Amino acid sequence: MVTNPLAPSWLTVPADVNALPVNVWPASATRNADGVIEIGGVPVTALKEQFGSPLYVIDEADARARAARIHDAFTAAAEAVGTTVTVYYAGKAFLSTEVARWVIEAGLNLDTCSAGELAVALAAGVDPARLGLHGNNKSLAEIDRAVSVGLGTIVIDSEQEIERVAAAASRHGRRQRVRLRVKSGVHAETHAYLATAHEDQKFGVSLDEVERLVAGIRSHESLDFVGLHCHNGTQVFGSAGIAESARRLLAVHARLLEDGPVPELNLGGGFGIAYNTGDEATDAWELAAPIIDSVAAHCAALGIPVPHLAFEPGRAIIGTPGVTLYELGTTKPVTVEAEGGATATRLYASVDGGMSDNARYALYQAQFSARLASRRSDASPALVRIAGKHCESGDIVVDAEYLPGDIAPGDLLVVPATGAYCFSLSSRYNYLPRPAVVAVRDGQARVIVRGETEEDLLSHDAGVRA
Repeated sequence: MVTNPLAPSWLTVPADVNALPVNVWPASATRNADGVIEIGGVPVTALKEQFGSPLYVIDEADARARAARIHDAFTAAAEAVGTTVTVYYAGKAFLSTEVARWVIEAGLNLDTCSAGELAVALAAGVDPARLGLHGNNKSLAEIDRAVSVGLGTIVIDSEQEIERVAAAASRHGRRQRVRLRVKSGVHAETHAYLATAHEDQKFGVSLDEVERLVAGIRSHESLDFVGLHCHNGTQVFGSAGIAESARRLLAVHARLLEDGPVPELNLGGGFGIAYNTGDEATDAWELAAPIIDSVAAHCAALGIPVPHLAFEPGRAIIGTPGVTLYELGTTKPVTVEAEGGATATRLYASVDGGMSDNARYALYQAQFSARLASRRSDASPALVRIAGKHCESGDIVVDAEYLPGDIAPGDLLVVPATGAYCFSLSSRYNYLPRPAVVAVRDGQARVIVRGETEEDLLSHDAGVRA
């Protein structure tokens, strides 16, 4: 089949429109003899019948395996250069009490960014000493609660937070471990809203401020300065940018050692995943060694010991194991003028969710893929744009994908790689209740986050009569 001229350059016509590309689908994803996609041994048709749609589905075994793989890869790379490492799961990607337990059982710690995320972690029974707290605008109440429960490490994001955390620690009679978040000036090769280490943005402090601010931290007996923190951005492929950030931070780290211990260095996370057939993610074992070897080489050049290292992956653990199940509603072929004056047709396929359950296209123009999930089709591929049901022209779930040309109302579609930053960014736009989150494993499915109902929506409306 000839490529549709409206298709983006990275999208090619699949040889088999029913195939499930391994780079974007959960490890357990397959089609059964009836042509129905199964995740964790559970057919999506059964999931739709039991839980409805839209529906977030997570391959539990795959999520646990990815957490363990990242832990083992970074632990081995650290041991090879004579140091140790702590891997934090970045809870902002997706957090529930069940997922918190999965990552803790895999040997990871857990990073939180708000009182709500902290509450979930504590409700899961996570030891507070294994928790971190991020955020550029932590409230006094959030800081106080973190200190009072014995939180492991607070990442200080501004000069004002030094006094706030010190006061809370003093009030509770604790010596609070803290890191200082630094902007390395290395711009991640990602969407501008996802890059977080360049100068003109809200996170962290400039490199030239670090020594003065660390002196301020060290002046407080209630604070224990353990090291610097930097996060280049998210959905980043490769290790070069993180290695360059490490080089810049270690130069300051070495000067800080002249006035006291600096036992740790946290280099953040942001490791990318594949969202479509045009993406190629880097495996954890291929990431860990180059990054940590680079740290060791820079330390050797500076004549300093390799510090304890920390990393904060989130998407790389939970992103690929998660998919979203939709029911297809209306379809609408639209003729569009292509380059050179020719015309081409794009099929709009509208589903029962949209930007309320996946805001990433609206925010970042994120390019997802999709497959017809409830049956196998021999129809020729058609270029499809999967739209949501919201009152926004930008309500797009999948911008461009080749799907069977005979897709019709009532078909089930699955969008893979939605485990990260879809539920977390979900909303009630147009008063659509948020979908449930279901974990599947070994042919069994269970709800790990209950879906909302219209009664839930109305329960927050103070004008509803009793």
